[in-house]
Amino acid sequence: MIRMLLRVLGHEYARPMRRTVAVMTATAIAEGLSYALLVPVLRALFGSTPAAAVPWLVAFGAAVAGYAVLRYRSDLSGFRVGTTLLRGMYHRLGDHLARLPIGWYSAGRVGEVSVMASRGLLDTMGVAAHLLAPFISACVTPLTIVAVMLAFHWQLGLAALAAVPIVAAIQIWTGRSMAAADAERHERDHEASGRVIEYLQAQPVLRAGGRTGERFQLLDDSLREVQRASRRLTLSVLPGVVGLTLAVQTTFTVLLVLGASLALGGQIGVAEVLTILVLAARCADPLLSLADIGGKLRGARSELARLDAVLRTEPLPEPREPIQPQRHDLEFDSVSFRHGDRTVIDGVSLSVPEGQRLAVVGPSGAGKSTLLQLVARFYDVDAGAVRVGGVDVRGVDAEGLMARIAIVFQDVYLFDGTIEENVRLGRPDAGEAEVRAAATAARLDEVIDRLPGGWAAHVGEGGALLSGGERQRVSIARALLKNAPIVLLDEVTSALDPVNEAAVHDGIERLMAGRTVVMVAHRLRTVRRADRIVFLDGGRIVEQGSHDELLRRGGRYADYWNLSLATATSE
Repeated sequence: MIRMLLRVLGHEYARPMRRTVAVMTATAIAEGLSYALLVPVLRALFGSTPAAAVPWLVAFGAAVAGYAVLRYRSDLSGFRVGTTLLRGMYHRLGDHLARLPIGWYSAGRVGEVSVMASRGLLDTMGVAAHLLAPFISACVTPLTIVAVMLAFHWQLGLAALAAVPIVAAIQIWTGRSMAAADAERHERDHEASGRVIEYLQAQPVLRAGGRTGERFQLLDDSLREVQRASRRLTLSVLPGVVGLTLAVQTTFTVLLVLGASLALGGQIGVAEVLTILVLAARCADPLLSLADIGGKLRGARSELARLDAVLRTEPLPEPREPIQPQRHDLEFDSVSFRHGDRTVIDGVSLSVPEGQRLAVVGPSGAGKSTLLQLVARFYDVDAGAVRVGGVDVRGVDAEGLMARIAIVFQDVYLFDGTIEENVRLGRPDAGEAEVRAAATAARLDEVIDRLPGGWAAHVGEGGALLSGGERQRVSIARALLKNAPIVLLDEVTSALDPVNEAAVHDGIERLMAGRTVVMVAHRLRTVRRADRIVFLDGGRIVEQGSHDELLRRGGRYADYWNLSLATATSE
């Protein structure tokens, strides 16, 4: 586990961790060696001159005091390293997650990462603070005591040494038997968490359909599976705990019988036998604690393995010598992209001159949003190239690319803070006048004026305290404040009421002015004002041209337009 922990920590934190392990090991050895002074103490006490034990008692007291100092420094080092590692690992995990491709974030994986970033990291990094010192002490101190026993009486020392491989075998066997049960428990926990969230979020739908009883049964079944998995995990630990206890007690009994036999044969004195038994008793306590510590370490190791798997996931490669585009035109050159077994984009070639607008239309699942994501390099293409200003986006560093692009999604996510804080995400160093101007251009000022608190009004988690149209206005204000030369719009007005749609459309028009724009749109007036329209279906361009040209051809776009026009008229 230590090797995996050092690999996860990286070079920056591995060295302090090694120092901490060294201090803890030295502390455990010092504890074992201090017990060696019990040999002359007991020998003198049971000998003809008990007063001779006084110097040895003083030496024993000094050794215990020295061990106490080491133990204090060891524990303090563990807590400090644990705290530092926790803070550092949060930053490292966050930086790594920010570099992973968007396609990596499936629905199930987001929940798994959220658990890992909270409880998982606490359990893993808590190893240094809470588990490492007891574990090292439970392993090293008994071995040191056995070495003392070997030096004192080789026969009794060998008898004690024989228990070492037995204890190690029990620990290894217990760890292997727990691995499957622990994996099952993690899977059941993950499933139950999803069921709980699903049950809570689906309350309006379930109550409207009168299906609360059925859905509760599904949740109850999931929780019951967690209970069964927990029982199996506990049962898998039990043989190891019992086996370890029996091994320790059996070893102590063997030493007692062997010592008594040697004493009766005159080969060893009573004081020596008592000393061996005292040392053996000191071995028993840390060894018996191995069962509890080992179980906690195995749980932490499972979390560590999952963390290691995430950190070893390759992010999108960054160019060694980034190129900064000097223009802001866009080009798709024979682009193909697959998501799993499905081809989403198939040999698409098109260009968007600087300052012009491209509208992408087509049925659901045609790959429209994926085109936008490829421009922003949320994914890397499987074939062909996406270029910004004639430069392949893979040759531009992530920060430089995103500085040139403003994105407004259909589903807007706002952070749990004030409206001003969410707008400033577009450009944190913007002045107050610039922020206010962006809000006015997006018609966000109308929302701010009617909200209690104005600019300081909190939007709630995910923007839950605002309506969809209000969230969209915040998103547009954020994009306006960023003032990027390339704008990507993904069906930003598809689910808005007429009032909010008009306000958002005004903001979008200001955002698009003078910029290179690629927009996925369904609304008639938005599509009509594009310089060029591409109809996408099955990941391929079916037809392209201006609005009037496509209508004259009477093809797929014309059918789409007529259907949209009929729908708008009926509304």
